[in-house]
Amino acid sequence: MSDQIIPITRPTMGNSAQQKSESKFPTEVINLPSKGWFYSSDNPLSSGTLELKQMTAKEEDILTSPNLIEKNIVLDKLLDAVLVDKSIKAEEMLVCDRNAAFFALRRLAYGDIYDAKLTCPRCRKENSISIDLGKMDNKPFDFSKYTKGTNSFDFTLPYGKNNLTFKLLTKIDEDSIERELEVVAKHSPEVSKEITTRLVYWITSVDGNSDKMKIRRFVENELLSKDSFALRKHIKETTPEIDSSFEFSCKFCRLERREDTPLGISFFWPNG
Repeated sequence: MSDQIIPITRPTMGNSAQQKSESKFPTEVINLPSKGWFYSSDNPLSSGTLELKQMTAKEEDILTSPNLIEKNIVLDKLLDAVLVDKSIKAEEMLVCDRNAAFFALRRLAYGDIYDAKLTCPRCRKENSISIDLGKMDNKPFDFSKYTKGTNSFDFTLPYGKNNLTFKLLTKIDEDSIERELEVVAKHSPEVSKEITTRLVYWITSVDGNSDKMKIRRFVENELLSKDSFALRKHIKETTPEIDSSFEFSCKFCRLERREDTPLGISFFWPNG
């Protein structure tokens, strides 16, 4: 196994004070894509590892709860349930680390093979696919370029030349973005503000000014599209994460391309 693949250690039976409530179940330690680099030193995630209780039938009850599914919080509740260290706030985890936890949970609960359906983007016919989650690597990332313990990055726009700082998003940020987009959709259903809204949450200062209204006005009125594209491309390159793509070949039209593995409720149910 490559050292870049989502690493999963052999199970341990919990003995520590943090594990007392889960001592009946084996636990697994995974290495986070961020290596804990962008968390403050007093955050337990700064260790770069995360200990998870293996899923049981109790957690499967969470996955099938209609109320949690309707509220779109079912995966949040699942992660809360399997965290061994209850001082960790799942909503404050970086999104890239949360996704790694979900991939590890799926592998631990049901194995590496994920059978799914995928509609071909060219011919629109449905393909049965089988994805080997064990082959997915973390994207190469040079942590030495960044200050440890700080979730803040510098970027100068190539055309506008404004000096920006930005951060990697957490689940709290993602939830705020979703709520804002829902409000926008109610008032202006014909216009999507996905890009500008996300940029407002990514960017933490413009030319040294961290006022959120200033940032919002800049994004909506001054940010050139070519600068927006360059910034979003740079943020993607600055995010340590799992490469969850796989080689897809359509059985009908022979289209071949890389596709992203879908991460939703069905991801945790290999055979329905």
